[in-house]
Amino acid sequence: MNEPVFPNGKLPHDVLTELIGNYTHTNQRLIVPPGLGEDAAVIDFGDRYLVAKTDPITFATDAVGWYAVHVNANDIAAMGATPRFFLATILLPEGRTTRSMAESIFASIHQAADSLGIAVCGGHTEITYGIDRPIVVGQMLGETTPEQLVRSSGLQPGDALILTKGLGIEATALIAREKSDELIAKGYAEDFITRCSNYLENPGISVVRDAQIAAQAARLHAMHDPTEGGVATGLFELATASDVGLEIDAEALFISEESARLCSEFALDPLGVISSGALLIGCAAQDANAVIAALERQNIRAQKIASAKTSDFGLVLNRGGQTATLPQFAADEIIRLFED
Repeated sequence: MNEPVFPNGKLPHDVLTELIGNYTHTNQRLIVPPGLGEDAAVIDFGDRYLVAKTDPITFATDAVGWYAVHVNANDIAAMGATPRFFLATILLPEGRTTRSMAESIFASIHQAADSLGIAVCGGHTEITYGIDRPIVVGQMLGETTPEQLVRSSGLQPGDALILTKGLGIEATALIAREKSDELIAKGYAEDFITRCSNYLENPGISVVRDAQIAAQAARLHAMHDPTEGGVATGLFELATASDVGLEIDAEALFISEESARLCSEFALDPLGVISSGALLIGCAAQDANAVIAALERQNIRAQKIASAKTSDFGLVLNRGGQTATLPQFAADEIIRLFED
């Protein structure tokens, strides 16, 4: 009997959890081991923790190096750590690679790293067969102290859950950059497309500042940055890691006019599109207003979107008293766009 083939994107959560359980070894210095919803590994180095993350960029062909630095830095910051050192494995397509292609990737990596005070300290580059676009696999190293460490597994019943910047930020930039000709053909103005393309930097796919500002405002119980599968998947991963339920205020979930318009144009559910740039922040309910105010003073939009419950509550969307189960996405919504 043939095995079923998985769709593009993340492995199914149950399969990933089983594989991690079967093939992960313990070590007394490994403070945060692999686990669904945890953003990075944490290793004890005495008075400091080393925080390590690897993440590839496979969607984008434009600014691929910029993406690689920021999405890896985001996961370090979501652990309450400071990103310090970056390495990159750069895979370039056979028969298409030029000096200018390679140089543009190197330049975008260094530009993004410089903007965050990160040192590019190594990596590997090769031209290889079997790919039709550049792929960058980033590795980020950061550090924190035991007292400052934040885990995805720290959310507690009664906590408030805050969202920054909104749904679909990264998806907006990807659609505008990869589908610009199609959007022009559909009658979209060039300034609109340019504005959406610039979502990489404004509001930006980095959540490093979001995490740092929130951590200074209150003692945080959990953070998690939604990536593939969007905010819905981020909520699921966070709840799973913490073994809690969530009551999510559907009307509090927010999205920019540009993001909503592009998602509607291509019939994509905003809850399930790749959403680097947003950050989920969990804290005691009485601290939520202080965290939101601190973020908004720095021009980062933030809003409470959910309350944590006991695990038997489930993941529930509440819209004006009408409830439904939070949708799950086997693959990121944006994959459908690029497979058409």
